[in-house]
Amino acid sequence: MFEVNDTVVYGKNGVCKVVDIGVPSIAVGNQKYYTLQPVYKKDTVIYAPLDNQKVVMREVMTKKEAKEFVAEIPSLDSEDAESERTRELFYKEMLKSCDCKKLVAMIKTLRERSLEREQKGKKATAIDERYHKMAEDQLFGELGYALEIEPEDVRQYIKEVTQKA
Repeated sequence: MFEVNDTVVYGKNGVCKVVDIGVPSIAVGNQKYYTLQPVYKKDTVIYAPLDNQKVVMREVMTKKEAKEFVAEIPSLDSEDAESERTRELFYKEMLKSCDCKKLVAMIKTLRERSLEREQKGKKATAIDERYHKMAEDQLFGELGYALEIEPEDVRQYIKEVTQKA
């Protein structure tokens, strides 16, 4: 169970602060909820049931964990869908997992696909572009929070760290 002021990753919503725990005024019945404030979307409030089983809710990685994870990125492999027909479902499942290793695998796969298409004189597909942005937003949001840098600076941070290795 999380406490007020804890910072969590809540599904595709990314990094959120637990601002309250209890029965919200808009609730019907007495079910308790976490009231979450997304860190990067200040105008949004999320009510998550305490007994939620559908959406991943976990602690944000620590700064030490984030640094170790970034150093590990070059050794992580891409991971692709079994077929074109299942590609979008595959991407959705990767995002839903909130697993940073899976997000990196997805980003690497999408980069590889984009380069292959570019070499053939084609643009990346709209689906690939959309899911690439979503995966980076989710990953860079958590890493940025953990490393105490802006999410838009995470790509450069990763480059600097992995080029030194």
